[in-house]
Amino acid sequence: MSSLLKWSSLPMAGMVSELKFPVPWGHIAAKAWGSPQGRPVLCLHGWLDNANTFNRLIPLLPKDYCYMAMDFGGHGLSSHRPAGFPYHFLDYVSEVRRVTAALKWNRFTLMGHSLGGTVAGMFSCVFPEMVEKLILVESYGFFPAPQEHDMWLESKRKVVENVLSLEQNKPQPPKVRSPQEALQRLLQANSHLTEESGRILLQRGATEVPGGMVYNRDMRVLTHNQDFLTLEQSVSFLSKIRASVLMIIARDGIFNPKTENVAKYFVKPLREAFQSNLKEHFQLVEVNGNHFVHLNEPEVVAGLINNFLKQDQIDKAKL
Repeated sequence: MSSLLKWSSLPMAGMVSELKFPVPWGHIAAKAWGSPQGRPVLCLHGWLDNANTFNRLIPLLPKDYCYMAMDFGGHGLSSHRPAGFPYHFLDYVSEVRRVTAALKWNRFTLMGHSLGGTVAGMFSCVFPEMVEKLILVESYGFFPAPQEHDMWLESKRKVVENVLSLEQNKPQPPKVRSPQEALQRLLQANSHLTEESGRILLQRGATEVPGGMVYNRDMRVLTHNQDFLTLEQSVSFLSKIRASVLMIIARDGIFNPKTENVAKYFVKPLREAFQSNLKEHFQLVEVNGNHFVHLNEPEVVAGLINNFLKQDQIDKAKL
């Protein structure tokens, strides 16, 4: 808790601080930009990424805010889950509540990229009174289950078998790679990342050791154990959201209509549900860029987010 106390006494708006939030299995790591007295914004990264995904965006955002970017469990600098426990989607939602409870934030803005947007969407339904504004970057706030039931069952089977396989095999030390090998492996796994963006993520996603570096992530995170909701449930839950919502979708991102992916079936219904439930409190903007537009080209989205964060102040000024 000492890191929290140290951070809470910092007055400088431009300060970047590293924090650790104690949890029963270790800690949740985070980094904060700005003064603790600023208006609170909690930032949530995507699957297999880390808090550094916001490194280039946050310096372009309003300075009178406090931006806290956390590493989900098993990602970045956060502790891994205890042995025998897989990672569930709702665990990440719970981690958001743990962090905000430690910070004593009762009302704040949530900004999430990809998986982080899905976590933010669910949190906004479970704790609607806590979320003032919701910013979704390359996310529709929900990722409904496949319509084919056999696909759903097969995904659950894979999660169980993969976790058991990891436990049954003799534990192997993390593979040591040269910095360039680690970067190239990351870029090969995600063609949307630029080399610069990959280096930024590796700064927090890997640790230097004798002979090179090792990835920090827990291998169990790769099982991607999503607690699937149906499309109908997602649409119903969405009606609980009280926050104003800004949704930013990249034209060459993972929801690109030209791309073959299983997400297409829920895009239109979720867009319509957000619009019908939130009306003027929902903004959908399509921008040029790919899935990592906020990291590769942050200036493309920074202006939109700036205006959205400041909208209530602009409205008051007009009165």
